[in-house]
Amino acid sequence: METDDGVMETGDSTDVVIRRAADADAAAAAEVWIASYGVALPSVRRAHGDDEVRAWFRELVVPHRETWVAVAGDAVVGVMVLDGDELDQLYLAPPWQRRGLGGRFVALAKERRPEGLSLWTFEVNTPARAFYERHGFVAAERTDGTGNEEREPDVRYVWRRAEGA
Repeated sequence: METDDGVMETGDSTDVVIRRAADADAAAAAEVWIASYGVALPSVRRAHGDDEVRAWFRELVVPHRETWVAVAGDAVVGVMVLDGDELDQLYLAPPWQRRGLGGRFVALAKERRPEGLSLWTFEVNTPARAFYERHGFVAAERTDGTGNEEREPDVRYVWRRAEGA
């Protein structure tokens, strides 16, 4: 549940707080993205270098998108970005993966967009695809990658709240 100051109350014993990102979080959020991408997608060519990713987070993502961060102590360990009805980014620092934090981000995204969500993930990212499918997303479209900067085949997933839920 979100409090008035934009902090997600988690009730989780890991003491990780999910809250809206502030401008001061942009650098740390970019570092999470960079580290996670390198581990999760080692075979996928990155379209932008580290400095470009940092500038993107600083100049566009955090100031202009609905950006959330997961904070453990004083360290940003996860980032999620919503852009309209799209779950645009969801990355966790590698040591924080497979610990339930991604599921908490997805639950927040569904709470924020109860009318539905869509997202893209690379076809080769089998763990991400399985994760989203476990969370009720359904593959709706596949491409050969000519429409993305990485030129990597990808899959669009959609989630719609079940009627009566």
